[in-house]
Amino acid sequence: MTTRLFLRCPVARSKTSHNWLKEHFDDKYVKMAQKDGYRSRASYKLLEIQEKDKLIRPGMTVIDLGAAPGGWSQVTSRLIGGQGRLIASDILEMDSIPDVTFIQGDFTEDKILEQILEAVGNTQVDLVISDMAPNMSGLSAVDMPRAMFLCELALDLAGRVLRPGGDFLIKVFQGEGFDVYHKDIRKLFDKVQMRKPSSSRDRSREQYLLARGFRGIDGAASIERF
Repeated sequence: MTTRLFLRCPVARSKTSHNWLKEHFDDKYVKMAQKDGYRSRASYKLLEIQEKDKLIRPGMTVIDLGAAPGGWSQVTSRLIGGQGRLIASDILEMDSIPDVTFIQGDFTEDKILEQILEAVGNTQVDLVISDMAPNMSGLSAVDMPRAMFLCELALDLAGRVLRPGGDFLIKVFQGEGFDVYHKDIRKLFDKVQMRKPSSSRDRSREQYLLARGFRGIDGAASIERF
């Protein structure tokens, strides 16, 4: 259905694609990523949050959801160092990064969740980060439920693996379902803040929700994976 809608306006699509490509290659963060050896401009979003919040520390165990092409994993791997552990996952392929365990597959499928949990083992996780987002159609009534579904699944995983006092960073979009999600997270963590890195494009509705101080199983409401 979405494909047909776009194919009705091939000229408009071509113009939009041209504008996107021009914006992309003119983007200072794209140029910085190429210069600094990062795989995507998204690295600077995490670096900016890290500069402000000191979220990632040496020796931590971290899960990175929506990891491909690997910008956040590159940053995280460097910050946690050789004594840390990083488990990354994405539906897309990702070129290997030293000392990073990568699990490819659809996170909405239980078998991928089980693979992540198996990789974690008995280790308590210090931090879960998620830059996941659905393929956007441009229709809010379609995109928001998809985005919130991924957010709910990421929170479900965090509730299963985080140690008491652990942290959670996730990409979110303002819209239907967000307020309820925000309230749920406030029940599970001691402190919840919103971040909009300067490296996030102005026109983007994305923000990052940073939840710190996981209250553990006793303080967590029941979250069902659906």
